[in-house]
Amino acid sequence: MNKSRLTTNEQVIPFISEYDYANAAKLLLQTQINEWDKLDDGYKNLSSLKTKSFWFDSYKIKIQFNAGRLFSTSAKVDMDSIKNRSCFLCEINLPEEQKGIKLLENYLLLCNPYPVFPEHFTIVTVNHKPQEISSSFNDFILLSKLLSDKYTVIYNGPQCGASAPDHLHFQAGTKYFMPIENDFHSIKNEFGETVLKNEKLTITAADDGLRRFISLESNDDKMLLKAFNNFYDIYSGLDSNNGEPMMNLICNYDKEYGWRVIIFLRSKHRPSHYYLERENRIMLSPAAIDLGGVCITPVEKDFEKINKKIIKEIFDEVSLNKNSFVHITSALKKIFSGKLL
Repeated sequence: MNKSRLTTNEQVIPFISEYDYANAAKLLLQTQINEWDKLDDGYKNLSSLKTKSFWFDSYKIKIQFNAGRLFSTSAKVDMDSIKNRSCFLCEINLPEEQKGIKLLENYLLLCNPYPVFPEHFTIVTVNHKPQEISSSFNDFILLSKLLSDKYTVIYNGPQCGASAPDHLHFQAGTKYFMPIENDFHSIKNEFGETVLKNEKLTITAADDGLRRFISLESNDDKMLLKAFNNFYDIYSGLDSNNGEPMMNLICNYDKEYGWRVIIFLRSKHRPSHYYLERENRIMLSPAAIDLGGVCITPVEKDFEKINKKIIKEIFDEVSLNKNSFVHITSALKKIFSGKLL
């Protein structure tokens, strides 16, 4: 890691020294807004966004018109496009003004210049390697613990939301900004099916009519990793392309209750609405934040047009089909039946 890339701000350093990474990140953002015009512009844009909300049974979905997210929403992630561009997450290609904070041994926390959250960061691995959760899940949950006082950490799979599928990265954003963080227990109680519940681990499968997800709750990181690996093996068995099965993850950590990981299961990257012609097109490319209940539309006409019917059509299309979801739930029950990890 290039030391010149790390922040030297005198206000931030003491928090890093005390391992208070959440407050260090918050201060980094404040100082970077003052030092970096592009980031300042991104947050000025954030302050003037349009939003609206729709209720579905016991949970809410927000729509956000955010022109600053056009790059991410429209990112070309096919192999040819990736080969023909420089990696914008590699240190050598970052803007000169962009500074960061070292996390764990191999990660750099950076302020995201195209924010969705009131406070939005990208966490990139120092080494250029592919977006892959099976080998980085342990880092994912440890990072969520480091930042847990203020932030939620998310992961987008290489085929369903990651704008840089060639470079491993996560995002962190303001805790409880996504509606599902507040609605989780009501969704779980109304639509969830318990796969396993004991003193150390709870696994739930939920289909709330829009999304299909598996949740893992535990205060034991080793048990959480074992449970995820079991799930991953089952989910991988459904996919014949030998790549990472499509998923988006949201992770919270609480000092009293431990981790909660929500794993959204996917069938495709972008819905058919995204590819329609001209006025019929709706540029909504769902990833973790969208599935978490904040749908990002970078085009104003799409924001005005979108309604509950369109949201349901889009989510139904990109989510894993019901039969496959039932298969995964049954397979998980079979593995964990009477089992203490």
